[in-house]
Amino acid sequence: MDTASLPLGDFPGRDRLTSGIDAAIDAAAGDAARTVAAIGGLLNALQAADGLRLPAAVAEPHPDHYARRELYRSAAHGYCIVAMTWAPGQDTPLHDHDGLWGVVAVWRGRLTITDYALLRSDGERAWFRPLPEATGVPGAIGRVVPPAEHHLIANRSTTELAVSVHVYQRAAEACTIFVPQADGSYACERLRLTAEP
Repeated sequence: MDTASLPLGDFPGRDRLTSGIDAAIDAAAGDAARTVAAIGGLLNALQAADGLRLPAAVAEPHPDHYARRELYRSAAHGYCIVAMTWAPGQDTPLHDHDGLWGVVAVWRGRLTITDYALLRSDGERAWFRPLPEATGVPGAIGRVVPPAEHHLIANRSTTELAVSVHVYQRAAEACTIFVPQADGSYACERLRLTAEP
């Protein structure tokens, strides 16, 4: 994964977005479901009103895997805002969110999101049941509230770029990815999320 905290500076709508997220976190008073619902509504409203213009760098894909660019990190509340750029055919492995809540907004293109229900885990292996796929178009909002935090995201287009905006409870340093095995289980592997220049 390409994680880059770019010097993107201020961009149109950033202050409205961050003040809205601050207010949502304060109002929810630690309730993750209320927090992500409010942030999802805020992202949806900003996108519908064309109230947030992402930096131009967000439209540049990485040739080998989806690109991950941190746009903002709150010193007061700890959350971070990340833009992800998906070239045609790029996807994530099945992964968790390391116990963090999150919101994903499809900003451009189409993304397929498949949530997975964790049936059991012994720490080295996990067993899941896939839930129905959802295809998100611009304006679609997805929510992650642990323990329901396992999914994969894919740009299934063969020609179109996709961009998504993610708000995470805090900057994730690692997550667990789940590698399919022949017996139907998934091997659990820790993946460190590192910043690249």
